[in-house]
This record gives sequence, structure tokens and C-alpha cells, in this order.
Amino acid sequence: MGFLIDTCIWVAVERGALAPADVALFAGIEAVYISPVTIAELKFGAENTPDPNIRQKRQAALHRLKRKPVLHIDETTGEIFGSLAAQLKASGLQHRHRVQDLWLASQTIQYGLTLLTYKGKDFIDIPGLSLRVL
Repeated sequence: MGFLIDTCIWVAVERGALAPADVALFAGIEAVYISPVTIAELKFGAENTPDPNIRQKRQAALHRLKRKPVLHIDETTGEIFGSLAAQLKASGLQHRHRVQDLWLASQTIQYGLTLLTYKGKDFIDIPGLSLRVL
């Protein structure tokens, strides 16, 4: 069905630790999507650096990334998010400091995708999430 790519993967691509071809090779024929959450996180990182050269490099990487199909956040995403947060809280797990991760997980579940990340520990306890860790 496809992959929603976690922000940390795109950061690795931007820093040269992972090539865009590596992401394409891993995804194979499956579609690759991005989230508005990822766009927000990357935009924050670009604007929050004091080095103008790094800022320009990050802005260019973000511009290229926005060519990928972007998933929408809508009322269904919000319902999934609320349900996941409630399930985590009922299990005694923290959800308040994981807001961005929960939005990504909610979109992944909503659209029937697999989340591709380096940070499996950030997502492993989210019920119903299809997860692939590099």
C-alpha cells in the first residue's frame, strides 16, 4: 500500500547519511508519502538554525521533499489520534510529549500505510501501527 516516511529519515537524507535512492530502493514499487507534520518539523529545523548556509540547504531539501504526495490531516485523523492517545494513557504510557509521533502514526493507520523510521522505540507501543525500522 505504501510508506509514510518519518521525519528522521528525511533528516538523514538531508544530512547525507542516507541517499534518496536508498529510500526508493527500500520502498520498491510502493508509494512514498509525507505528512504535514514532517513538513512542519523540517521547516522548524530550517528556520531555527543560525547558520545561513545550513538554513539554505535545509530549505532546498524541504522544497524537493514537498514534491512527494502529502497526506491530509482531517477529522478522521483527529479521531484516530484521540483514540491512540487515550489507549496509551489507559496503558499508563506517556502521550503528551509524543504529539508529533502520534499524528504520524494516526495518518499511517488512517491511510493503511507502513511507517518507515529509524526510531522504532518512539512508535513500538502504538496499537495498530504497521511499522518498519531501518
